Amino acid sequence: MPSFDRQMKLSQFLPARFRRDIAILPVVRLHGAILAGGSPFRQNLNLASVASPLVRAFEMKRAPAVLLSINSPGGSAAQSRLIFNRIRELARKHEKKTIAFVEDAAASGGYMIALAADEIIADETSIVGSIGVIAAMFGFDKAIDKLGVDRRVYTAGENKLMLDPFQPEKEKDVQHLRALQDDIHRIFVDMVKERRSGRLKDSDEMFSGLFWTGARARELGLIDACGHMDSVVAERFGEKAQLRLIGPRRNFFGRVQPGVTGGPGGWSGGHAAALVGAAVDILQERALWNRLGL
Repeated sequence: MPSFDRQMKLSQFLPARFRRDIAILPVVRLHGAILAGGSPFRQNLNLASVASPLVRAFEMKRAPAVLLSINSPGGSAAQSRLIFNRIRELARKHEKKTIAFVEDAAASGGYMIALAADEIIADETSIVGSIGVIAAMFGFDKAIDKLGVDRRVYTAGENKLMLDPFQPEKEKDVQHLRALQDDIHRIFVDMVKERRSGRLKDSDEMFSGLFWTGARARELGLIDACGHMDSVVAERFGEKAQLRLIGPRRNFFGRVQPGVTGGPGGWSGGHAAALVGAAVDILQERALWNRLGL
């Protein structure tokens, strides 16, 4: 039997995945606006797009932790919560520590996802927070009158035309929307209080929808520390520790394998609709980033 020292010397010539003295940490990128659906032209951040990478990351048995790289201005509350729940389920099942690293932003739904981690680390200049709920739309009722357009809509159910952008705004519709927003906001606030228990500082503005730099977010207890993935990993897991990006599976041609989104037809059908949908998603995402001044 070779001595232990000789085994260690020989192990230096093995690939990192076979060496037990080198920690390999999976990294899952959670980047972009959080929107349901997607298309062959654009992959949105939602549960469908990250479910497989998350499972593969947490199933790496030798990994001492799973790292989440977060860069999101927010978006769908439902998709944010679904991703949050999936991360927590996998962390409990595999008994893995989870660390979130914030890049430009973890705001609104992006911060909700970050809450799934046991520890949140951000750059001092990152944007963090925006614990609130927003709904934005346009009203075209005055424009349609000027154009002389007669719009005809027929419904069964007195509230099926609620918040119709081509009709004057109704106070009862607005009140109903605000009640929905209050329900979602309350769930969001409860998540923050539960996941950041014992770390949050008293602040009247904490849940007002405001957002802060990473430095201020650390003072408020919204994050645990300021730092960067490479330096934190080297300090905690060793200078030789390696990061392994776990992305979506790709086909033979290097493209992301299609999921349940998209549809049949040529450019006159599914593909044309997907292209239009991708353009709309880009505009939605740009609006979310602009709201943060980014």
